[in-house]
Formats: sequence, C-alpha cells, structure tokens
Amino acid sequence: MRHDIVSDLFSTIKNAESIGKKSCTVMASKLVKNILLAMQNHKYIGEFEFVDNAKGGIFRIQLLGRVNDCHVIKPRFSVGKQDFIAWEKRFLPSHSLGILIVSTPEGVISHSEAKKRTTGGKLLGYVY
Repeated sequence: MRHDIVSDLFSTIKNAESIGKKSCTVMASKLVKNILLAMQNHKYIGEFEFVDNAKGGIFRIQLLGRVNDCHVIKPRFSVGKQDFIAWEKRFLPSHSLGILIVSTPEGVISHSEAKKRTTGGKLLGYVY
C-alpha cells in the first residue's frame, strides 16, 4: 500500500539511478507529472511517457544518470519569495547545484523559476 506518491517517486528514481538502470516506472498522477516536468526542464531525467494499465496508469521514465540525490521534504514547509536562499542552504549542497521543487499558485516549478516569477509556495522535494 502506498501512502505518499511523491516520496515513492523520489525513492524509485534514486534507487534506479544508484544501481545504474536506464529507466524506471512510477505510479501516475497529476502531481507526479508536474514534478517530472520540472525535473525534465532542468535535465535531471530524459523523456517520460504515460502507460495505461488496470491500476490507473504508470509513468515510464528515461534516466540520464544525473541524479545524485533526491528526496521529499516533509512536512511541506511554506516558503515565501524572499526565503529561498535559506532553504537552498538547508537542502542543497551548493548555491548553483540542484533544485528545490515548489508547488506554487502557478503550478509545480523549480525554486529558480519561482524566484523569477516572484512567488512562494510549498516545498515538495529537492534534486541534485
């Protein structure tokens, strides 16, 4: 039984990357799709496709070998547009290395895009 689909997404990608797989599959949802799009925009993963099955569907993800670590952030902290630097220091190893994935009123985007759009939101996870 799955309880947190975002945590399952990050742990599946991290485990598949660590053993050198070229692809992996995760359960599908709109939130997972938006997170995958944010990761794809920053070139952490390749293409992904939706595959329909009896359980509702899965995403098949092409891995590029660029993910060193990814993890869900719990609890989902609220972050203001001026607070991203403090959260970068807390979760990312370096200033320009990695992304925080944020759920904003404009959709699920990376923290760098949220800074450009001057918006805040809830932290979902990080990737580097």
